[in-house]
Amino acid sequence: MSRQRKKKGRPISGWVILDKPVGIGSTQCVSKIKWLFQAAKAGHAGTLDPLASGMLPLALGEATRTVPFIMDGQKTYRFTVTWGAETNTDDLAGEVTRQSDERPTKDAILALLPKYTGEIEQVPPQFSAVKIDGEHAYKRARDGEEMEIKSRIVEIEKLELIEATEQTAIFEVLCGKGTYVRSLARDMGRDLKCYGHITELRRTSVAPFLEEDLIPLEKLVEMEGELEQLDSELFTTGTALDDLLEVPVTKEQVHRLRLGNSIVLRGSDAIAQADEAFASNGDELIAIGEIEQGQFKPKRVFQHSFI
Repeated sequence: MSRQRKKKGRPISGWVILDKPVGIGSTQCVSKIKWLFQAAKAGHAGTLDPLASGMLPLALGEATRTVPFIMDGQKTYRFTVTWGAETNTDDLAGEVTRQSDERPTKDAILALLPKYTGEIEQVPPQFSAVKIDGEHAYKRARDGEEMEIKSRIVEIEKLELIEATEQTAIFEVLCGKGTYVRSLARDMGRDLKCYGHITELRRTSVAPFLEEDLIPLEKLVEMEGELEQLDSELFTTGTALDDLLEVPVTKEQVHRLRLGNSIVLRGSDAIAQADEAFASNGDELIAIGEIEQGQFKPKRVFQHSFI
């Protein structure tokens, strides 16, 4: 009988709110942070293209189990569109596919913005992580294949023009899950009859994290080997659950929950029904689950995490 390989790394849990630099991929960032923190497990909550910079929330240890709650959060991007050309990647990395000598006026851009606010229909880029017949679109696009990608409904809460010159425009957008900023640039360029593509893209927030929470990769690299110092930069696992209902539980109930059992919520202020909630004991995160007919039913149980 073969021996099981012992898992390497520390059982550290929490969130690193990385300020990703241009030129490095999200997967590379995960590997670098996992190595720096000597963590047993790591993952990211939402890919950023190598040409994009800014917020890349990285989960360590048990925080990886809260990734879906960050993925669903609203995101803010600041991006620059250069007019006059459309590319096959919808950014400056691609080959030019359409060109125009037309340039939009500031008034024309402002008049277009309401069309891209609220719930809109959007077709993801050819070079995207959308799956077509079980394969990522970008893999097929790299082979020169043009695909028909179905449109989807995405939500744009706010789209603002920050600055405009004859050749470029800078925008800021607050959007929901699944929005492609590169598609925004492409579609606005087509509507303005001048074509356009992204030449700079920066993600500044992913709810509940804010721009001031960012920490540059180079700063973390400078702390290499200083684990206590690195750990002080972590946000707790439960930070990802800020929008969920919190249910305080007793030590006895903690034991039941960690065995995967439901508990009855008692007291005059007990909640009878909730699709999602989390159970806590003091500062400790115990479980995420649902409340049904006055019972908390655990779906994800945590052993050593904090809120």
